[in-house]
Amino acid sequence: MGIVTPFPTPLGRPSQIGFERVELSRILDLYGRMVAAGHWRDYAIELGRDAAVFAAFRRAAERPEFRIEKRPALRGKQGMWALVGEHGAVVKRGHDLPPVLAPVERRLMKLVD
Repeated sequence: MGIVTPFPTPLGRPSQIGFERVELSRILDLYGRMVAAGHWRDYAIELGRDAAVFAAFRRAAERPEFRIEKRPALRGKQGMWALVGEHGAVVKRGHDLPPVLAPVERRLMKLVD
């Protein structure tokens, strides 16, 4: 009764890509600050075979303003992290999450006089 047997996956590939706790914590921290600033109101998470996607919405009835995508298959090429804009264009791509989130975090900075 105490033994858990995982389902076999084809060719050792995971059946679903997901965010690690540290990654999700970083993304949700940014989301919370954007909500507090009044930029975002809703989010969605999609966990699939090829990618894990976090989508942030200005309003629930629109397409997402930004999508943060994790695609481990691109780890050795251009980087597994991508920040995709509202119209589907890749804003930033990289191997680490913090530099990919930098364009969104820049929107939170305010000029102090």
